Amino acid sequence: MGELCSQRGSAQRQGHMAKKVAVIGAGVSGLVSLKCCVDEGLEPTCFERTEDIGGLWRFKENVEDGRASIYRSVITNTSKEMSCFSDFPMPEDFPNFLHNSKLLEYFRIFAKKFDLLKYIQFQTTVLHVKRRPDFSSSGQWEVVTQSAGKEQSATFDAVMVCSGHHILPHMPLQSFPGIERFQGQYFHSRQYKRPVGFEGKRILVIGIGNSASDIAVELSKEAAQVFISTRKGSWVLSRISEDGYPWDSVFHTRFSSMLRNVLPRAIVKWMLEQQMNRWFNHENYGLQPENKYLLKEPILNDDLPSRILYGAVKVKPRVTGLTETAAIFEDETVEEDIDVIVFATGYTFAFPFLEESLVKVEDSRVSLYKHMFPPQLEKATLACMGLIQPLGSIFPTVELQARWATRVFKGLCSLPTEKAMMEDIVTRNERRIDLFGTSQSQLLQTNYVDYLDELASEIGAKPDLVSLFFRDPKLALKLYFGPCNSYQYRLTGPGQWEGARRAILTQKQRILKPLKTRSLKASPPLPASLLLTVMGLLAILAALFFHI
Repeated sequence: MGELCSQRGSAQRQGHMAKKVAVIGAGVSGLVSLKCCVDEGLEPTCFERTEDIGGLWRFKENVEDGRASIYRSVITNTSKEMSCFSDFPMPEDFPNFLHNSKLLEYFRIFAKKFDLLKYIQFQTTVLHVKRRPDFSSSGQWEVVTQSAGKEQSATFDAVMVCSGHHILPHMPLQSFPGIERFQGQYFHSRQYKRPVGFEGKRILVIGIGNSASDIAVELSKEAAQVFISTRKGSWVLSRISEDGYPWDSVFHTRFSSMLRNVLPRAIVKWMLEQQMNRWFNHENYGLQPENKYLLKEPILNDDLPSRILYGAVKVKPRVTGLTETAAIFEDETVEEDIDVIVFATGYTFAFPFLEESLVKVEDSRVSLYKHMFPPQLEKATLACMGLIQPLGSIFPTVELQARWATRVFKGLCSLPTEKAMMEDIVTRNERRIDLFGTSQSQLLQTNYVDYLDELASEIGAKPDLVSLFFRDPKLALKLYFGPCNSYQYRLTGPGQWEGARRAILTQKQRILKPLKTRSLKASPPLPASLLLTVMGLLAILAALFFHI
């Protein structure tokens, strides 16, 4: 556990120049890292290989090497109030789940508000990030970039790697015997943009993640038939939860997180299964996970069950072989006349500009302290941002990572010894496997609220609920039983925001605002006599129930 950060705010130590920080990538992680650098008085320079901000969330018609790619219809899986940055709520008229273009609009408003574009060098590719010869004493890095065919080199005091992990497609063709004979079209899901051109075709989607289900549902509206092949199944959730509120505002509370941590695992597993099957019985739809008690990230898809219900999508087991025109499955069934195969098989990650030893996968784990810091460095001056897959929104997670990293760079926070960091990495990985399993897709998985609190504790921004209960019980109850939103981490500590309390207490209004586009008369209250009658009947029924 790192030592708690000094509470000296963002003031620079007297007589010291602002430290220079290289930020690699101007996607979500890069933008919030820039802001955190500026908040802490650091001097950032962001290198972005493309011509604009947004990273993964900026849709383009063409697939580009070295850049994340999304399809036109992508909608966020986490709601606006659970996804916004901690001191910058999204406009209240924004829908609760955002189309990628709307989310990009928020990032543009954010960048303009905090004047971040002036720190970005566009169309600049990072070629190498190397430790300088005197690194053990200085902690400095040499960053070599290329722009307009010209190479340049500059020295930085710290580096924030914000280049993402949805760039290199994982396409395990060796696991599909006969693929070389297949006469139809096949491609990775990152190549998919829209359903045009797939009309009347028989399509096989391999995979059961969010991209796989989105693409299968969208194609099923135009195709003759869509099959979705899954090895292990998955839970499927709707974005709509209790009383119509966004799923994550109901699921991610401190109270719920506490229950999942303290109750016996057998009870937690049973509760999880009941919760996941509340919408529909997954076993009946062929979707029940092979190990239904792992906390694997669920699919967020409001349409998949209905598309299965009337046959537009058919769920199939693992593919064991392919012929020129057919797919053979594990249950020995065969589907003929397959025209297209979409491999929605996820991504691998690599940082070709870094020394290979700094960020690597070994023994099914990423050897980074708290998913951020390479433990073997003599100086903690390099951090990987967003190399994680939380069960909740990535945006507040990356923001807290950046707030901590910038204070480590300033020397206001310290990390433990290399030995202690390695022990933490091993322990954390064992816990991850116990909760989420060993599959490649779960390599970066982590609990949401626990990890946010862990990061916030490092900088002294985790709210003290006990003391708050005596000072402000209304707020304390909201923090414990209400949605665990990012505003909670601006109530105290460095970067405290005076609007945090109000943002927490008015969250419900911003959730409901875009829904209430039709004026309705308020429902009249029940007459007192009717209310008493109803209460009396309920009391009688309860008495009869317990008597029986």
